[in-house]
Amino acid sequence: MRPIEGMSILVTGGGSGIGADCAKRFCEQGAKVTISGRRLEKLEQVQAEIGERCHIVQGDVTCDDDRKRMLQAALEHGDSRLDALINNAANMYRQPVDQYREEFLRDAFDTNVISAMMLSSAAIPYLEESAGAIVFIGSTHTKRAFPGASPYATTKAALEGLTKVMAAELGLRQIRVGCILPGAVSTELNLRAGLFSAEEANARYDAVAGLHALGRIGTGTEVAEGVEYLIRAEWVTGVALEVDGGIGLGVSHF
Repeated sequence: MRPIEGMSILVTGGGSGIGADCAKRFCEQGAKVTISGRRLEKLEQVQAEIGERCHIVQGDVTCDDDRKRMLQAALEHGDSRLDALINNAANMYRQPVDQYREEFLRDAFDTNVISAMMLSSAAIPYLEESAGAIVFIGSTHTKRAFPGASPYATTKAALEGLTKVMAAELGLRQIRVGCILPGAVSTELNLRAGLFSAEEANARYDAVAGLHALGRIGTGTEVAEGVEYLIRAEWVTGVALEVDGGIGLGVSHF
């Protein structure tokens, strides 16, 4: 497996949650990591905790100019090199099926799918030079249905399909593509989307813990371990790796 040390890695949505935990894990192993996000204060907090190996760039992945700045910042921080792109930036979208609004659905796909496709496309020349990797953050919402979450689940299912086609298309260029399917992990996703208060989110995590075969929710660090495997494993591509504590098995401990 390729070592993390010396890699140049771009992580979108790196100001909190899984993205921040990826940055911490990779920097601890000697990588140069560039994190992006819309909230500058969050990015600065992560950078202060990690140190100089972590570089920040404020921006919105749905904006083409911002995506270009993210990529350029990663190349500059990584000595003109890019070894991995982690498409982590996303938002949670919930809406009943009998209350769909087209504008809402378009925003969901723009944020969770199209922006990741466009950034990945722009990164291909640099990843080809390094025989690098692209990782998408999917969800076990595609394995277990939760009423009301069809907009979010559909965007994440799109990333699984994208992973396979992109891996097939880029394989001969030595670019590997993978997708991580996390189970329940305590992040700011629901809070940022305005779906729950902090108290409600914690209660929801407590309630869903029993749906996991291991009887608990996961951590961002545990998901980062799966991301690390996909960027290091040189003969693995096109896979959707379930890092979910067994929630996709359909068991419960109620």
